[in-house]
Amino acid sequence: MKDWINAARLRTLPLSMSGIIMGSFIARWRILNNGGTWDWQIFAMAILVTLLYQILSNFANDYGDGIKGTDKLRVNEAEQRAVASGKITAAQMRNAMVLFSILSLIATVALLYLAFYPNHIREFWIFVGLGIACILAAISYTVGKKPYGYLGLGDIFVFIFFGLVSVCGSYFLFTKTFDWDILIPATAIGMMSTAVLNLNNMRDIESDALSGKKTLALRLGFKYAMIYEVILLMLPLILILVFLGVNGFIKEGKYYPFIVMILLFPMTALRRKIMTVNEPKELDPFLKQVGILTLMMAVLVALGLNYF
Repeated sequence: MKDWINAARLRTLPLSMSGIIMGSFIARWRILNNGGTWDWQIFAMAILVTLLYQILSNFANDYGDGIKGTDKLRVNEAEQRAVASGKITAAQMRNAMVLFSILSLIATVALLYLAFYPNHIREFWIFVGLGIACILAAISYTVGKKPYGYLGLGDIFVFIFFGLVSVCGSYFLFTKTFDWDILIPATAIGMMSTAVLNLNNMRDIESDALSGKKTLALRLGFKYAMIYEVILLMLPLILILVFLGVNGFIKEGKYYPFIVMILLFPMTALRRKIMTVNEPKELDPFLKQVGILTLMMAVLVALGLNYF
């Protein structure tokens, strides 16, 4: 059981919940201001679905890198991967992927039934297709003949699915509409999520070069990947400010939503620490920190809009 828990990589789960929290509670703020009702059941199911997707992705990553021999080259890997170490066999991990794919699909259909049935059947089927795309994206990052993670496309997919799909999709579950300004916080979450992936790839840059896993960090080189990382960590809070500005909080003198700006201090300190790193292996502790800051950003936006 301990090996399976380690393979699930629990420290990645807060990051996966961030987009759902951001989109759901922006929807709550907007719905309640218009006299509507907000359903906690939809939110709970959406959290369950995203956790299943994340665990499926982690199992698939472990399996894909394990059978390709990538993980065996990671001498600096802080987390010893299950398949590469032999603690879990490739067949067992493949079976776990099948199980979590089925569980993810069932949970997705249940969520969409709750959110859209019976008045929004067209949206139900569109989101079923989107859910299947999420499952396929979770698996194909490292699995298959041409996994996109090995082609340097991981950053784009993480930005799309952890940012745009997660925030905009969860927002739509409640509102049944798309408002352009939701793209702003979605981009913020997407950039923070991409920052975590880039840190991970910077940490593994030496072993990925040996295994042929051509991540964007490897293509850029450590120096320019670091510049890219700093940009990814600088812009999200600015985007949140823009979102609050376009919704009139400054003009109306409502400053409670700006509680999220308290994160300016830890995020600035974190960027400075990351910039001092010269050895890739020293980046590992920052993965969890960026993930937690992403979750805190979503939670503080949710609290500022809804409870102050």
